[in-house]
Amino acid sequence: MNYSYIIIDDDQESVSKTKAIADSFSELTFVASANNYTEGLNLILEQTPQLVFLEIDPTNKESNLSLILINELYRYLKVIPKIIVTTTKKDLAFEAIQYEVADYLLKPLARIDIVKSILKLNKSNTTEDVLSKQLPTFDEKPIVSVRQEMPNQEQPLILCIKSYGDYRYIDAKDICYFQADNNSTDIHLNNGEMITAFKTLKHFEGILSFPFIRIHNSYIVNRNYISRIHTGNTVCYIKNTTTKLPFSKSYKANVDLIISDFSNGNYLEI
Repeated sequence: MNYSYIIIDDDQESVSKTKAIADSFSELTFVASANNYTEGLNLILEQTPQLVFLEIDPTNKESNLSLILINELYRYLKVIPKIIVTTTKKDLAFEAIQYEVADYLLKPLARIDIVKSILKLNKSNTTEDVLSKQLPTFDEKPIVSVRQEMPNQEQPLILCIKSYGDYRYIDAKDICYFQADNNSTDIHLNNGEMITAFKTLKHFEGILSFPFIRIHNSYIVNRNYISRIHTGNTVCYIKNTTTKLPFSKSYKANVDLIISDFSNGNYLEI
């Protein structure tokens, strides 16, 4: 399903960052942005988007951005757009839930946050998995094709590495990490084997979803193969190997997401 969206945020840098992530999804169509309550309300009423990214704890209090904007929409619209709150604090999460927002995301946003939000929206609409439609179109004949899982199905993801009539099938669950090598990417498997695909790491980042997370300009890691994260040394350790993958400051938010995901599971901290 496709969604038109607007961004309402008093911080222009945050607007740009949210738009940059959202623009990587073919299902999301940017309409416009607004920096305060009045402009945001008018924009929603004029454009009637399906999705709104809304800051509710603005840096500039004169912008008057808050959850009250949602109440105002009910005065004019029969169908309220899906609201995704984007803010830096957890404090207003409970109140936001009472306003029945579609999602509550903490800044700085990571691409996986938007992935999860879209999946939630699609699940509520009982539609197919949005990421299965996310394959980019290339002028050249693609070397890598990906079949994505459908919601509520147990069918595993398979990667097919194709080269001159040779079809190599890989179970995604067996992939430990991807490593950039100029314009190609080395795929490292849990059996120690390495396979080269003639696509960039950015290509894989665009078509793969969680548990594959980019942590460095040169690495995408499968979260399920991480045995240790050392934030002081900025490295991730891969299970049953001596491999240590560095993570960079620009992808620190993704590493924080991995740490949070571990703690949200069946987890005991000692």
